Amino acid sequence: MDGHRFAVSRLLPPPGLPRAIAYQSAMVAVGSGTFLTGSIVFFTEVLGLSPVQIGIGFSIAGLAGVATSLPLGALADRIGGQRSWALGALGSALTFAAYPLVTSIAGFVVLMVVAAVTDSFANAGRTIYTAAAMPAGDRVRTMAYARSYLNAGFTVGTGLGAVALAFDSAAALVAMVLLNSALSLLNAGLVTRLPAAPIVRHERTATASRWAVLKDLPYATSAVLLAVMMFHSVILVEILPLWAITHTDAPKPLLGAMLALNTVLVITLQVPAARGADSLPGAARLIRRGALVTALACPLAAFAGRTGGGWTVVALLGVVVLVTTTELWFSAALWFFQTNVPPAASRGVYLGTAQTISSAADVFAPVGLTLLAIQTGGWGWWVVAAIFVGCALAAGPAVGWVARTPRTGAGADPPPPPSTPEPEPAVRPTSA
Repeated sequence: MDGHRFAVSRLLPPPGLPRAIAYQSAMVAVGSGTFLTGSIVFFTEVLGLSPVQIGIGFSIAGLAGVATSLPLGALADRIGGQRSWALGALGSALTFAAYPLVTSIAGFVVLMVVAAVTDSFANAGRTIYTAAAMPAGDRVRTMAYARSYLNAGFTVGTGLGAVALAFDSAAALVAMVLLNSALSLLNAGLVTRLPAAPIVRHERTATASRWAVLKDLPYATSAVLLAVMMFHSVILVEILPLWAITHTDAPKPLLGAMLALNTVLVITLQVPAARGADSLPGAARLIRRGALVTALACPLAAFAGRTGGGWTVVALLGVVVLVTTTELWFSAALWFFQTNVPPAASRGVYLGTAQTISSAADVFAPVGLTLLAIQTGGWGWWVVAAIFVGCALAAGPAVGWVARTPRTGAGADPPPPPSTPEPEPAVRPTSA
């Protein structure tokens, strides 16, 4: 019994704000998981869109994300993380509520763009708020708990989405979309009731310094490194499943087992994996380890294409374990960069810059990795491995450059709040 209580306590976030953020992450993920499970069916059967039209919508939304990340980050700096988070969640709720009303490809594209923008704005606000409201030493751990709970909520959501698809009716598909809208609206309300974060003053004379990120070459270099490291996610979600069904004899149900294994590992191991991401040297070590682990996973994936039967299954599951390990370590390092490196008054601009670089890399990653890993018949996996070895070698110098270069003119973090802050007046969205 004592062992059981100990195991459960390790999965519970600390009481107060960390627990509230984790629970909200789970709730929002239930809605997004439900929607994503059946979104393509909803778009085709309810909205009557063709695969090409859906692809156009996704592509334009992706480009909108690249174009708006930096200005949205600047806006989040101006109005504050909590308001940005709440407004983004409210915008998301309204967008999903409008999806069933779409009658044309133009309306679909507009909503896809709005959804991408509001989601980006909410995520920027959430990160800014977490960094401002939590003591520096607790930020990464709080985000680790949030991500663990997000994966748990997403798992529940995929189950609900599967139930909606089982009804095989337009009404069930519309209900699936409206559930996501309702949970986003609830999230917007809950965000406004979180304790107010310490206020970061934005004097007019500091405006130019808040844009100093555009000249912060060490930070931009590290953002490029982090964007390349994000290729591990493309490998896990897109390239490895495609490789499994085109170049191995793995049974198709194994794809579901691979996704389930990744989800379970993230839920149970994300918090302990975040240990060590409390400094720039610690973040560099996690990036280096993560890069080397995926570098090892690439030849193992190639091996899966040359074996058969049980060995194929073992090899592919081994790749999932290795790349998920990269995911766990890299996420922790990324959170440290997001919350502790940018100056307090410029977090949104710094996040927007990094997101712009990452989004630009996302445009090329799926095609480039497909050509290397899939179209070469297997030897390209070694090239992908070399890319990650390069990331491992670059991690120390890039992060060291960031550490040696002070961020200019934006001021230090405000004093952190107490670990269990007293309730303060809610910060309402400006549109309310």
